[in-house]
Amino acid sequence: MNDDFIYFDQIEEGQVFHFGSYRLEREEIISFAKQWDPQPFHTDEEAAKQSIFGGLTASSLHIFAICTKLFSNYRPSFSILAMLGKDELRIPSPARLDATLTYDSRCISLKPSSSKPDRGVLVLDDQVTDQEGNVVLSQKVTLLLAKSP
Repeated sequence: MNDDFIYFDQIEEGQVFHFGSYRLEREEIISFAKQWDPQPFHTDEEAAKQSIFGGLTASSLHIFAICTKLFSNYRPSFSILAMLGKDELRIPSPARLDATLTYDSRCISLKPSSSKPDRGVLVLDDQVTDQEGNVVLSQKVTLLLAKSP
């Protein structure tokens, strides 16, 4: 068995994965938002103070990118063949300047492929929280994974 990957048949329903943490820094929030989501509450501290957030916040796209990076850095890696979908995406609280975001996930469904015996579908229930426990992102992610060789 290859210890470099987590295969479909090595995962159990209810299993929890801790993908890590990431600190949101001012320069990165602004730089990312200027390129990808140039809303004033992401790019201008003075304008952000006047917004409903009362201060600078990270773009949801930035949070997605952080999740992707933390997931990609996780070891051993998942034996992903494809991402099949993201569902029930919610952003209930803003990701604020200097927040430390923590990304955790729980397996909520495993379904072997009925047509291809070398793979299966995994559904993860993701949650990203800040250091105070506020949920800043939740989603269900459906992945196609290889089974053990």
